[in-house]
Amino acid sequence: MQIAERTVASFHYTLTDDSGQVIDSSSGHAPLTYLHGAGNIVPGLEKAMIGRSAGDAFNVVVAPEEGYGEPNQMLVQVVPRAAFQGVEELAVGMEFQAHTPQGPMSVAIAKIEGDEITVDGNHPLAGRTLHFAIEVTDVREASLEEVMHGHVHGEGGHHH
Repeated sequence: MQIAERTVASFHYTLTDDSGQVIDSSSGHAPLTYLHGAGNIVPGLEKAMIGRSAGDAFNVVVAPEEGYGEPNQMLVQVVPRAAFQGVEELAVGMEFQAHTPQGPMSVAIAKIEGDEITVDGNHPLAGRTLHFAIEVTDVREASLEEVMHGHVHGEGGHHH
């Protein structure tokens, strides 16, 4: 069976940056399983998966616009230190949930200058070219329930 709309695919991956540094990998873990066509993985990788079958191994380079997008400067803001009440020490890279008019948003501290804290709501991989080494391990038809819910369900179904 080939990967197409309404299929569930499982694959092992190693994600590296332009210099070959490993960013993430499924090595030593279960393969990643997703519902194809539901936007559960970055668009560039999803496009490259079309037509692949169990046993296929290949490399994919995903440009930022097909990955996590380009950084959006509107998501970078300077906030006062007082916004972090209850947090003893702040450090660059710390992640927090910000409450915005659009709902909760993950932000990371990008810079600390005295009482001015720069937070960044962009995905950590925004603006970066992604290099995937992929090995497809399984492809099956999605159940009607999976298609309707827009994600894969485990053994015995899924209860919301």
